[in-house]
Amino acid sequence: METTLHHQLKLGYADDPSQTEVVLGSYRIDAIRRCGNSGDELIEVQCASLSAIRDKCRDLLKRHTLRVVKPIVIRTRIIKLAKRDGPIKSRRLSPKRGSVLNVFDELIYFTRVFPHTNLTIEVPLIHVEEHRVPSTKKRRRSWHKDYTVADVKLESIASVIELKKPADLLSLLDLPDDITSFNTAELASAIDRPRWHAQQIAYVLRKTGAIDQTSRNIKGVVYQRAA
Repeated sequence: METTLHHQLKLGYADDPSQTEVVLGSYRIDAIRRCGNSGDELIEVQCASLSAIRDKCRDLLKRHTLRVVKPIVIRTRIIKLAKRDGPIKSRRLSPKRGSVLNVFDELIYFTRVFPHTNLTIEVPLIHVEEHRVPSTKKRRRSWHKDYTVADVKLESIASVIELKKPADLLSLLDLPDDITSFNTAELASAIDRPRWHAQQIAYVLRKTGAIDQTSRNIKGVVYQRAA
């Protein structure tokens, strides 16, 4: 079922409501908008994993200009309801915070699509409301959730980032100019992230051509910015 968040973003990118859920060949496109003299731009809003639209995007890019909108949630307001469409019991901000670097978690599944001359990945950094209702299923384990997410709604957009080329990915890290080569331990320290996440980021950067593997030493693989 479509969330309110997906619907809100879809309407925000379309020229008008009639240009949403447009059938194009064997595909249904979230939105289409006119881009001056360059023709129509197809819009795919993907709140879930990018892996779900990977093959679809590769096919569309053969003939069309495509903008993939991948929102990253940086703040969540949790709203608990007594029941679906019922009164609000409580509301609070989640202690969890997202970051633009979370986009690399998704790009792992998209390195065979990005970069492409016809592709732009747009990353809105957003604040959302997550509406929760009590789960109707019996909890089998203590760690199982006792709620179901009924809906997610857009609260606000903090900023928007466009990714068109490999260098745009590297710029997300905001590395100091004097760091010209690094291993994943050094990268983790520079961006204040766990090493496993730095390894994930390095994989995406290497696969998309943003960095090159230059050597290997006792501390691991050494990378440098691509020429």
